[in-house]
Amino acid sequence: MKNAEKYTRQFFEAPRTSMNWTKKSYIDKAPDWCSVDLRDGNQALIIPMSLGEKLEFFQKLVEIGFKEIEIGFPAASETEYDFCRTLIEQDLIPDDVAIQVLTQSREHIIEKTFEALKGCKNAIVHLYNSTSVAQREQVFRKSKEEIIKIAVDGAKMCKEYREKYEGNFRFEYSPESFTGTEPEFALEICNAVLDVWQPTPEDKVIINLPVTVQLSMPHVYANQVEYMCENLKYRENVIVSLHPHNDRGCAVADTEMGLLAGADRVEGTLFGNGERTGNVDIITLAMNMYSQGVEPNLDLSDIPSLSELYTRLTRMNINERQPYSGKLVFAAFSGSHQDAIAKGMKWREEKKDSHWTVPYLPLDPEDVGREYSADVIRINSQSGKGGIGYILETRFGYNLPKKMREKVGYMVKGVSDHKHKELLPDEVYDIFRRNYVDITEKLDVTHAHFKQNGVITAAIDVVFNGRRIHAVDSGNGRLDAVSNAIRSCTGLEYSLSSYSEHALEVGSTSKAVSYVEIIDKDGNSFWGAGTDDDIIKSSIKALVSAINNKLTAA
Repeated sequence: MKNAEKYTRQFFEAPRTSMNWTKKSYIDKAPDWCSVDLRDGNQALIIPMSLGEKLEFFQKLVEIGFKEIEIGFPAASETEYDFCRTLIEQDLIPDDVAIQVLTQSREHIIEKTFEALKGCKNAIVHLYNSTSVAQREQVFRKSKEEIIKIAVDGAKMCKEYREKYEGNFRFEYSPESFTGTEPEFALEICNAVLDVWQPTPEDKVIINLPVTVQLSMPHVYANQVEYMCENLKYRENVIVSLHPHNDRGCAVADTEMGLLAGADRVEGTLFGNGERTGNVDIITLAMNMYSQGVEPNLDLSDIPSLSELYTRLTRMNINERQPYSGKLVFAAFSGSHQDAIAKGMKWREEKKDSHWTVPYLPLDPEDVGREYSADVIRINSQSGKGGIGYILETRFGYNLPKKMREKVGYMVKGVSDHKHKELLPDEVYDIFRRNYVDITEKLDVTHAHFKQNGVITAAIDVVFNGRRIHAVDSGNGRLDAVSNAIRSCTGLEYSLSSYSEHALEVGSTSKAVSYVEIIDKDGNSFWGAGTDDDIIKSSIKALVSAINNKLTAA
């Protein structure tokens, strides 16, 4: 990079504050939330939403639990004006929800805004003007005093028009480009507006401190917010609000530190949509709180359906790795991660632990509408035996022995590596079933009969390489007797190494699954699995499957 010297720091350090926010380690309660999806988010879309799409989005925001929703700039376009009137005239705004509208400090715009709000049960009129050095000098070419006059005149007009129009109206003021404004000047202009509005406990005012453009590290913003919180007039009757954008990728950090610094309210969007790099993502903020045991007062229990609505209405995509919302955020492809998650889930089940502490998963995926088996353990060439075993157990009921799990794992990974693709759970199961379960390709036991007289004797009918053979032999158990009979009639050399079984399904009539390992004379291990309503038959099928795997490998 050749031109770093042409850039300079455009932010201003706040005067000395108590810095009490640095002594806090977490946010202990949810802020007031205001969704700006239908204004800030909508104006950032390539194709802004239609009236019908806005109405659908609004209803979803209400359903989630937002009590304040910024719906647009009614004086800016016919669509936004009509949207505001439709919400009011069709009585689509619940009694406990306030719509918020934006207005500049110009009388004809303020008048049009109040006209659009006529009859609204609860509305917030959001007045703003730019206050930064860059805006004052380059855009407006006005002095500080002239900029203050714009804000004060707008505040007076809002107060006058509130008296003229039917409805319940509250006020909000934003020193736009707050982060590029000298904190002392931001305080001066906000206090001047507050002196006009004279907030009371029954008529509180919102002072919004927007990160219109992110210019500094988050701790600088936190100090600016704390300075304002400690010095604003009428503080007990002022709601301090944050509106961070994400130019430096720090919107969430800005917001969380700003809340620690004393702010009461957050304006943001679902999934972080907004101008340039976007607004702060309210879902990330809310779920960060939730994962620390704090109720966010928003219902985000079905993020997949929320994601579908968002992408359909905004025509925007959600990054696959976006916190909490992305399709892959709960996915573990790494073998060590999969193994730890599987063991953590098992430990939690065994201990009946009410707290969530599963390794690599800071949040229970089911809490946001995701599924463990479909979303958490994903299988590709990087996966391990733990993850593959987890899929087979949780989705299909096969709890493989540890050593067999390793064999199956290498086979599944090999298929994924060869195909250069992720394998879906059904594909994993198909690989396992075709290569290990009930295999009768070269050898099969079609019938077995047992007698016990001190020792167990097995009489079996065998099909081996197309030949039908009858054999009888004894052993220290039924499976051992069958194995001895097979060896005696086929000449195969191997020894039984391990055997295990479990119910494949729940219930008294469930199928059984058995697993058998055999070792040949050279020490090579071969596994097989068998399923049947009868446990003896399933164990014989497992032995036969293992022998067929040995024959195939020869």
